[in-house]
Amino acid sequence: MANVNPLAWPKGVKLLCELCQQPALVQCTKCMVTYYCDTDHQKADWESIHEIICHLLVPLRTLPAFQCLSDEREHQRVQLQQRQKQLIEMTLSTAQLKLSKGNPGEALPAAIHCLRFSTELYGINTIESVPSYLLLAEVNLGLGRLMQAEEYLTQSQWVIMKNPECSHVLHQKLCRSYGLLCSIKGDLEEAIRYLANEVYFASEEFGCNSTAAAGGFYHMANVFSQQGKTDIADSFYTEVISIWHTVLSKMVKVYNAGVDSPNWRTSPTPDTEDISHQLDLFDEAQRAEASQILNSILDVQEKATKQEPDKICRTLHTLAMLHYLNTDLSKAQDLCSKALLVSHQVPNLDLTGHIESFMQQMQLKPS
Repeated sequence: MANVNPLAWPKGVKLLCELCQQPALVQCTKCMVTYYCDTDHQKADWESIHEIICHLLVPLRTLPAFQCLSDEREHQRVQLQQRQKQLIEMTLSTAQLKLSKGNPGEALPAAIHCLRFSTELYGINTIESVPSYLLLAEVNLGLGRLMQAEEYLTQSQWVIMKNPECSHVLHQKLCRSYGLLCSIKGDLEEAIRYLANEVYFASEEFGCNSTAAAGGFYHMANVFSQQGKTDIADSFYTEVISIWHTVLSKMVKVYNAGVDSPNWRTSPTPDTEDISHQLDLFDEAQRAEASQILNSILDVQEKATKQEPDKICRTLHTLAMLHYLNTDLSKAQDLCSKALLVSHQVPNLDLTGHIESFMQQMQLKPS
C-alpha cells in the first residue's frame, strides 16, 4: 500500500501530501498517483475515502496522449469532467455519512478531497464549491477546530452574498453551521437567531413540517436547554418528534405498499407519489442523523425530573419506524414493545392502537 522509494516518483514534479499539502514522502502503490507526507496520513485517507476512489484517480491524474485529434481531446475532457463530478458526489456523501455517525475525524479526509475536486472543476469562489466549504466547516466544528470552521463559513458567506440567486438550501446550511458555531462559543442569543433563520430557509424550500425544518427546531431546543429554558426546549423537542412521527408513518405506509404491490412505483396515487420520492431520497446519512436526533431527545425525556409517558411513547414509536425502514426488525420490535408498555401508563392514548397494529404488521414480515 505504501512506497517510500523516491526513485519511483515522477521527476521534475513537486509532490505534495493529499491531506496537508506538505512535501510527500509516501506513494500509494495501488493507484501510483497519490502521495502523502507520512504513513499516518496515508492510513487516515485510506480509511476515510481513498480505498473507495483509488482506482478512479488514475485517469484523472494521468496526462492524455499528446498526439490525439481534437475530437478525441474534447471527448477526454468531457469524460474527465464527469469523473470529477462523480468524485465530488462520492466524497461529499461519504463525508456526510461519517459525520452523521459522529465520526468527524474520519470525515475530514473525504471532505478535503471534496473541496479539492470542487475547486479544480468549478473554481475557488463559485457557488458550486460552497457545499464543500460548508461540509468542511461542519467537520471542523465536530473536531472542535472553531477557527478553521469560521474560515470556511466566512468563505461560504462571501460567495453566497455575491450570488443573489443562491438556493434556500445553501442559506439553510450556512445558518445552521453559524448557529452551531455560536452555540459552542457561548453566544446563545446569536445562535438562536441563526437557527431561526435556518428554519425559515428550510421551510421555504421544503415546508414548515419537513424533516429539514425539524433539524433547525432540534438545534434551537438544544440552545434553549443551555439557557435553562426547559419548557421552551421541551416544546421544540415535541415539535421535532411530531414532524418525524408524521413523516415516518407515511413512509412506512408507502414502504409496505411497495412490499405488497409490485406496481406501486409505476402506478402511484397522489397520496403516495410525494412520500415515495422522499423515501427514495432518505439515504444512509439522513437515517443516521435522524437516529442521532431521536435518540438524543429520548434520552432527555427519560432523564426529565417529571416524565411524560405520552411523549416518551411517541418517541419510541418514531424510533421503531425508523429502524423498520432500516430493515432492522428486531430493534423495531423491541422499541415497539417498550412503547406499548409506556402507553399503558396513559389511559385512552390514541397511539396505543397504532403501535399494536404496527407490531402485527412486523410479525408478518420475514426477518
